[in-house]
Amino acid sequence: MSLVPHWLVALVALERLLELALSRRNTTRLLASGAHEVGADHYLLIVAVHVGWLAALWAVPASAPISWPWFVVYLALECGRAWVMITLGRYWTTRIVHVPDAPLIRGGPYRFCRHPNYLIVGGEIAVLPLVFGQWQIALIFSILNAAVLAWRIKVENAALAMRPGGGES
Repeated sequence: MSLVPHWLVALVALERLLELALSRRNTTRLLASGAHEVGADHYLLIVAVHVGWLAALWAVPASAPISWPWFVVYLALECGRAWVMITLGRYWTTRIVHVPDAPLIRGGPYRFCRHPNYLIVGGEIAVLPLVFGQWQIALIFSILNAAVLAWRIKVENAALAMRPGGGES
């Protein structure tokens, strides 16, 4: 019996916790420099979806076989996640933090779409369960994630529209 699925889920959870620490640091610094948070009312729903997703994955039997092609797709998504975080640098947070007068980031993956991080997160939520053959978890949490992201993107687009060049598509 292999513990690989549980180790992988634990690594993903650790990654998310480290990202939350980085996000908190960036958010604190941005707020101290005059930025303000918007859309905080939906943030707990995002956290709940991610915690529920990880808990559902933890419940997958440790003996579940790994689909290596799906695992490679997941690793590619993780590279995309790192690309987003590196591109945003000190502006990367898990919250929507409006920085008045800051220009929009248009480099990196933002050259190709307005919200690459949300595409990547949606992919992660769908693909990691498929690594373990758990299409039901992929489907349920993809639907929940899409619902909360629809709300979040609407709020974020309104905040972005207030930034220089933010009204452009």
